[in-house]
Amino acid sequence: MSRHLMRACAAVTGSLALAAALTACGSSSADSADGEKVVTVYSADGLKGEKGDGWYDKVFADFTKKTGIEVKYVEGGSGEMVQRAVREKTNTQADVLVTLPPFIQQADGKGLLQAYQPKGSDQVNGADKAADGKWTSVVNNYFGFVYNKKELAQAPTTWEQLLDGRFKGRLQYSTPGVAGDGTAVLIKAMHDFGGQQPALDYLKKLQANNVGPSSSTSKLAPKTDKGELLVANGDVQMNFAQSKSMPNLGIWFPAREGGKPTTFALPYAAGLVAGAPHTENGRKLLDFLLSEEAQKLVSEVGGGFPARTDVKPTDANAVELTRLMGGVEVFEPDWADIDENLTAYVDAWKSATGS
Repeated sequence: MSRHLMRACAAVTGSLALAAALTACGSSSADSADGEKVVTVYSADGLKGEKGDGWYDKVFADFTKKTGIEVKYVEGGSGEMVQRAVREKTNTQADVLVTLPPFIQQADGKGLLQAYQPKGSDQVNGADKAADGKWTSVVNNYFGFVYNKKELAQAPTTWEQLLDGRFKGRLQYSTPGVAGDGTAVLIKAMHDFGGQQPALDYLKKLQANNVGPSSSTSKLAPKTDKGELLVANGDVQMNFAQSKSMPNLGIWFPAREGGKPTTFALPYAAGLVAGAPHTENGRKLLDFLLSEEAQKLVSEVGGGFPARTDVKPTDANAVELTRLMGGVEVFEPDWADIDENLTAYVDAWKSATGS
């Protein structure tokens, strides 16, 4: 059993409209009037509930009740959020940035983050936080795929099965380089197929069945539940949470033909934005996200895995998540290599698939 599973005994699209408030967030009028009462979060999708019942919904409400600080929220693909923060560097809007790897490393490399070690981060494993305190995981998670349980009697088991003609126009994965889970498709394929070129050769073939690009992974699950798609990519936390209101959604992990199903940890990692307009409020929110109070809700409310190793939930979701991960081989990507070569890998994918 991997160290991730040992600690994890063990959502979704939607964002609060910022409208003019976001623009005002960094302005002198907003700061002078209520700067102490606002914190702005840019986040990868997956932790906020479509019906207001996600982990973010609960912990943000609890945080506001406890501190009086209003959370303003913007979500999108991991790469999309980093790109937005880069564009705003001369007029920073976000206080806290939450993305999946390798985009949190990319954000750090672009000078978007400032060092801060939230209270409770000493209970987060070293591999799940930056040594210099620039970011730390707040929810642990794993990459996966979804399928429509109503139309498929059983889940596919291999990558090779997805090349079958029955999936033509009914298979979709989010865009590598834009979405964290989309980038994960490329990372997992490179691992499972034994290198970049074999992975690209496979993804080129798969393109015949692929619907096309999607900047956000969370949009694919509803399409799969409705039967518009038979298979899509995702991640365990987001899809497990979605499955509570999407009865036809099932989670699976592709294997190479004759091999074992594999996955890798894909945590939601949070960092304090450099030059944040409400830095102190950002620190308070990060502390709260890693508090025992919030971490105990990760599985029960969010369908994910706590980032703190000392929080070991035993709720029904935690038990089901442990069962779901049984028999799945967890590997650890070389994040330093991926961070350094991500652009080249994505460009090679674009060339191979004609995307």
